[in-house]
Amino acid sequence: MTLHKGDREFRHPGVTHVDYKQVEMDRVLTAFLPRLWWGGSPSVLARSADLSVDDFVDTVLEYPALFDGFDRDVTRRWMETHLLDLVNRGKPGQMVAGLRPLHGFTYRFRNSRRSRPAGVDEQLYAMIQHASGGRGSQALQYLKTFFFAGVDPSTEAPELGSEIDVETQALINLSEAVRRDITDRAAAVKDRRSYPPLYPDASDLLVEDVVRLLFHQHLIPRSVLVDYLKILFAFHLALYHLRVMKVLPAMLKGEQPKAEGGFFLDVEGIPGTPAARLAERCASVWYGRIPEFVRATFAVKKLDDFAQHLVRLNKLHKPPNGAFKVAELVTLLGSAYSREREQFAGARLIRVLESSRDSGDPGDEPDTTIARILELGLDQFSTYIDVITAFRVGFHRQYITECLDSLLLKNRPGAMIAQPRQGERRFILDSRLLEVLLQIALLRPGGSQGFHTGPLRVDRFLAILRERYGLHIDALPAGDGFTRAGITDQGALRENTRAFTARLREIGFYSDMSDAYLTQTITPRYVVPA
Repeated sequence: MTLHKGDREFRHPGVTHVDYKQVEMDRVLTAFLPRLWWGGSPSVLARSADLSVDDFVDTVLEYPALFDGFDRDVTRRWMETHLLDLVNRGKPGQMVAGLRPLHGFTYRFRNSRRSRPAGVDEQLYAMIQHASGGRGSQALQYLKTFFFAGVDPSTEAPELGSEIDVETQALINLSEAVRRDITDRAAAVKDRRSYPPLYPDASDLLVEDVVRLLFHQHLIPRSVLVDYLKILFAFHLALYHLRVMKVLPAMLKGEQPKAEGGFFLDVEGIPGTPAARLAERCASVWYGRIPEFVRATFAVKKLDDFAQHLVRLNKLHKPPNGAFKVAELVTLLGSAYSREREQFAGARLIRVLESSRDSGDPGDEPDTTIARILELGLDQFSTYIDVITAFRVGFHRQYITECLDSLLLKNRPGAMIAQPRQGERRFILDSRLLEVLLQIALLRPGGSQGFHTGPLRVDRFLAILRERYGLHIDALPAGDGFTRAGITDQGALRENTRAFTARLREIGFYSDMSDAYLTQTITPRYVVPA
């Protein structure tokens, strides 16, 4: 059965700008950089052909004044291992996606066909932009200043005397060498609208973490800080989309949406342990919400279509910015427009049923599924949504799962989820993600520089992880697949807490050998006096 395009359309930017696909955070950040430069707009690059490794090597060797002492063999190895984002790295089909996003102008060297961000860059920009109290604009300016360091923001020329590391200086020189050969401008996007996240706390927490992490820019090596930012962005994007899977269905049911939710993380990282099984249960509950979320997203998209239909009938006025927010669309499920809604959905349902009859012999699987839904005797709109969901839920579930896996950095540095080849997904706390969250938590407001560092008790840090992000190490979340911890669970929680302390010791933030909570203290790696 092939649905009409209008029935298949799924994504609504009020829910997310993300086109659910597997993504690479290097390419997301590369696409985010022009939005920083052009104030939210993507860029349009004029270039005749895709760039290869040899193109980058040739450019370096062509400008000895900018790249003194470089030979071809060393330059090629340096480019491939340190500066280039490669597709199929080390394989026969290896191709260049672009430069690693270590500096702002690296986006001008991307090969667009191999560096697709699937809308994640737009969602990230919108989440930062919509932080309350103007803090989003401030955070965007901080990010722009950091990524475009070493160049004049008006002329784009390198700034003499800037304290820039060798890799970043090389990227600035590369950009300067080809500046006259690249045409770059902001894309003219018709009716561009930026939607706030479905729950405002997502923006505020992201921005606060970004500001805290950027405070370390003169203490942490630039390449390390860029990796930290990628992990932080992926972490917040993943938390947002996981929690929206709870928020959106609740909104459509007329319930007060709550974005709270807990994640139990296996710290030791060994499959089959009691803690690992708890983390598997937690991941199963969160990923198990995808089908209901697919139905809710279809409902929002079709309510938006219905709203546009009412506007054409002069029965509804468009909002000032021309776009309906999700909360406004949900009100259309009320009794005020019930007759028009039923007529609208009934016409579309007839189209779907005709498509089903034209798809094959009576009695095939599509007909059987539709028959079961029709027997429920629901209203026309609910029936229409259930029918199109039934035929598209498998497709969207696969892509949403892949997208969530990539945002959670599955089996990669900074991951919050892992999955063995023949096993179940489970939430974890990778050392790199732990480092990022520690750098943020160890900063305290105040002092001559705005923040200062100080020691932090382990039990207090565990509380911060629970209260700030919903990450549970030494306790089970309330709900989300869990009830009160039993005797076996208590043992798993103790082992998980011991593994957490050991992980802190491994990454150099903790050296106290005592098991007493009150004497377990985390010490900052980078000390900032009050």
